[in-house]
Amino acid sequence: MIKMTGKIYIIGIGPGSEDYLTKKALDTVKISDYTVGSTRAIELFENVKGKIAFNVKDLVDKLEEGVELAIKGNIVSILSTGDPGFSGVLNTVLRISKEKDFPKENIEVIPGISSLQLAAAKTYIQWDNANVMTFHGRENTEDILPVINNGKITIALPSRKVKDMAQFLLDNGIEDERKVVVCERLSYPDERIVESTLKDIAQSEFTYMCIIIIYP
Repeated sequence: MIKMTGKIYIIGIGPGSEDYLTKKALDTVKISDYTVGSTRAIELFENVKGKIAFNVKDLVDKLEEGVELAIKGNIVSILSTGDPGFSGVLNTVLRISKEKDFPKENIEVIPGISSLQLAAAKTYIQWDNANVMTFHGRENTEDILPVINNGKITIALPSRKVKDMAQFLLDNGIEDERKVVVCERLSYPDERIVESTLKDIAQSEFTYMCIIIIYP
């Protein structure tokens, strides 16, 4: 039986700008033998050893490679955009580690700043009383309908284009003058925050890096 002496760090890297990296994240990558993440995520760090870059198609394969390297005794950092526990890679890494008998006690999660947190900060929202939802990786947007009219602000990470989600809400009876704020490319130099109506948002173009805030 292989003696497992390695370590896995699952690191939240924030919304994308190096300004939102934590010191813990920087220090941990520095001591790691290998760092697994998207090219964009890895580029946030200096002097990275053992770079293992993934894309959407080979994500799971690269995560498995990272776990296997940890089984062999290496220190492995796995980078997750935002916070690992919110639309991040936490569950996937835990599942792979369990399948490969890598001990959970050798895994440490380092939280990061979610783009939803930054969106709340930019729009002055006390978000502990908001509906917080993610639709990344799933198409059951219908989940948003039971809560959209509960009197609270809804902060959502769309899984499709913002205008498609807005049109879905319109098609399901949400009033077209409902106030909506779209936070696009938060923390980047070309960050954009647009306040408008649901009807207008459904006719507007945004990049995929967006948070949508729907007011009651």
